[in-house]
Amino acid sequence: MIDAHVHIWRLGRNDCTWPTADLAAIHRDHELVEIEQLAVPLGITAAILVQSQESDRDTDWLVDQVAASPFVAGVVGWADLASTDIEAGLDALIAAGPLVGVRAMVQDLPADAVDDPAMDPGLTALADRDLTLDALIRPRHLAALVRLAERHPRLRIVIDHAAKPEIGAGAYDRWHEAIAPLARHPLIACKLSGLLTETAPEQPPEAVLDYIRAVHALFGSDRLIWGSDWPVLNLRGDYAGWLALARDAIPVHDHDAVFGRSARAFYPRMRA
Repeated sequence: MIDAHVHIWRLGRNDCTWPTADLAAIHRDHELVEIEQLAVPLGITAAILVQSQESDRDTDWLVDQVAASPFVAGVVGWADLASTDIEAGLDALIAAGPLVGVRAMVQDLPADAVDDPAMDPGLTALADRDLTLDALIRPRHLAALVRLAERHPRLRIVIDHAAKPEIGAGAYDRWHEAIAPLARHPLIACKLSGLLTETAPEQPPEAVLDYIRAVHALFGSDRLIWGSDWPVLNLRGDYAGWLALARDAIPVHDHDAVFGRSARAFYPRMRA
């Protein structure tokens, strides 16, 4: 099995300014050795490290971690997609280690943020290099992401955390209506990750089951990619519990795809 969404950080180093002290459950250093100790006994054989800071230094540090552990199969880093030096920057990261993609942290930006034409050369550069765009978005960004996919039909896109839906009966229909058009694009996948963190304290973990079933039905097993979102996951759950919940919710005949094969398909630069 592959965990396609893991974070590590060292507070105050490598430009790490998040998480802040108010997030007490995760406000400490989180190192690669810790996630290996959690994941490997549960059958996880590889992980993708995902940036948590909008910083070149953070991404450089993550790439350095690849050499330290065969457990890391790739890095989804950060890059300024509007930079005039984007191609050289991507090439340097590819040469340094297994960069598999770049994440755009759009969740706190206006709904039309990814319509910015200044990003288009960077997005083309990703597609030209077989790199994937991870989109950290909320439901209000989904319509613009459709437009981005239409502008860049060769670009593989992964929607992180199922677009971070509000978990609850009143919001489900709006989210479902917004995300469904993305599922019609064959090069768009969805991360089965981050859902527990969107629940309210009084909601049980089972509150996310309808959302899991929905993205499985919409994207199918070959475009649904499981990830833990560790250690952010610890705000509302734990590693073993989230893995068990997801595996119970996905039919057994789709486990190989959702918990491994789909990650390799959408991140083709992953190392073996």
